[in-house]
This record gives sequence, structure tokens and C-alpha cells, in this order.
Amino acid sequence: MTSTGLNRCGWVSDDPLYQKYHDEQWGRPVLDSKELFAKLCLDGQQAGLSWITILKKQANYEAAFHDFEPTKIIQMDEQEIVACLQNPGIVRNKLKVASIIKNAHGYLNIEKRQGFSDFIWQFTDGKTIINEWKDFKEAPTFTAESKAMSKALKKEGFSFVGETICYAFMQAVGIVNDHVIGCHCYEETRRLARR
Repeated sequence: MTSTGLNRCGWVSDDPLYQKYHDEQWGRPVLDSKELFAKLCLDGQQAGLSWITILKKQANYEAAFHDFEPTKIIQMDEQEIVACLQNPGIVRNKLKVASIIKNAHGYLNIEKRQGFSDFIWQFTDGKTIINEWKDFKEAPTFTAESKAMSKALKKEGFSFVGETICYAFMQAVGIVNDHVIGCHCYEETRRLARR
């Protein structure tokens, strides 16, 4: 139970931004390829950090990386990359900044063959895995599906897409519904699940 009186998953703090993200986005199926790409890149940025840290910097990432438009990201020059590494509004980690550019190349290569959304959802046959946890701590940190996704993305040239990051991504974009059964979002996200 949080300060607003609603039952939420136990990982959500009293931060209004975090609550809004949990209530309106987390666990709801995302089918738009570019939205999935942006979310995957942002999830990669949280490696070693908390998601709230990245969530608070999301607008800065969107500004720095052309609203996660892959065709524009791959055209970023050295000057823009240096500017990113000096930008206090994002995580100034050389490997993490480079990963967004690498991932944009990977995205465009996949899109030549199939929609990125189809590529991402193939690991669960296009369906949402619906779990029934009583406590958020029961949820795993990775699964066979997230391991398969991680392996396939790495093969396409993506980085910062380990099995744990892939699982957090799958939870976030509704490929997995890990809202706990006592959460006020559980029934709604069950209804929205892809079957």
C-alpha cells in the first residue's frame, strides 16, 4: 500500500513519477517497433543502476538521441557523441552511449527482414506470459525466454542486452505480466495481455 492508498507492486516507491510509470506503462503490451527499441535502449542504460535513475533522465535521453529515431542515431557524428559524454542529463558512460548507436544499427538490420516488434515478441510466440505472484520478489531475474532474446539480440549486434536486462524489458513492455495479484493494475493488465 502506498501513500495514495492504492495497492501497488512492492518495488514501487512513493515517488509520483515512479507510481505514474507503474500505473500507466509497466506491464502493458507495447507493439510499436520504435517504442520497443527506445525502451530496450533505456533498459540497457540502467545496468548497474536503478530504473528510477533512468526514468528521471528519459527526456534527456530523448533529446540527446533524436527521440530514439534509429535512422538519425546512426548518423550521429563524433561531435554529438562527445556532447553526450559531457551531458549531465544522461549516464555519461562511453560504452552505454556507444550501445545506443550499435543498437540502432541492429534495429535497422532486423527491420530489413521483419518488423522489430515481431522479432521481439517471437520469444513468447506473440503472447503475454501471465504470472500470479503474491510478492514481487517471487519473480525471476531472467528466464529461458529472456536468455533466448538476449542471445538473438547480441547476434544482431546489440549490447547491454543481457538476460536480466531483457527480462526487465519483457516485464516493462507487457511480454510478461509480473504485476502481483494484489496490485490494483493486475486485472487490467491481464485483460490487456496478448493471447
